[in-house]
Amino acid sequence: MKFCWRAMRLFASGLLIFLITTLPALAAEASAEDPAAATAGLIFRWLNFILVFGGVGYLIAKRGGAFFRANAKAIGASITEAQAAKTEADRELREVEAKIARLDQEVVELREAARRDSAAEAERLLASGRAEIEKISQAARGELAASERAAQQELRALAASLAVERAAALLSSRMNGEIRARMFRAFLGELGRSAN
Repeated sequence: MKFCWRAMRLFASGLLIFLITTLPALAAEASAEDPAAATAGLIFRWLNFILVFGGVGYLIAKRGGAFFRANAKAIGASITEAQAAKTEADRELREVEAKIARLDQEVVELREAARRDSAAEAERLLASGRAEIEKISQAARGELAASERAAQQELRALAASLAVERAAALLSSRMNGEIRARMFRAFLGELGRSAN
């Protein structure tokens, strides 16, 4: 804002000086006599020219230097900021390009890791399945062995029961009163010997 007011004041000052110096020439044109043809008119024109451009030159030298230096500093600062922004943008661009270049490699690495993980998981599941099958197989063998032992014991008990029944039936058919009495006496004799 300060910059604009300064420029406007400079322009207004220059315009005012220009009008003041050219006013006599404009007033001279209104007279009937053509002063340009006279030697005095030529001298006044040269003096007018020197005064106007001298005043403009003085104003430019006096006030324009500071104005142009400030403008040059602002432009220089803008250029410096632009160079810094460009440097930062170039750095970010290089980083992005490097990431893009590594992206294919990272995708390959991720796929390889996923394949390895998948294979490891499949192997783990297979091993777990084998262990489960082995546990179930052992449990089944244990149950079969237990069932076999139980069946064998039941079969032995049945065989013993049948053998006792058969022996009892055989003995009852072959035993008579005399055999029973002899057996009873033999038992008593053994009992007496064992008591002594």
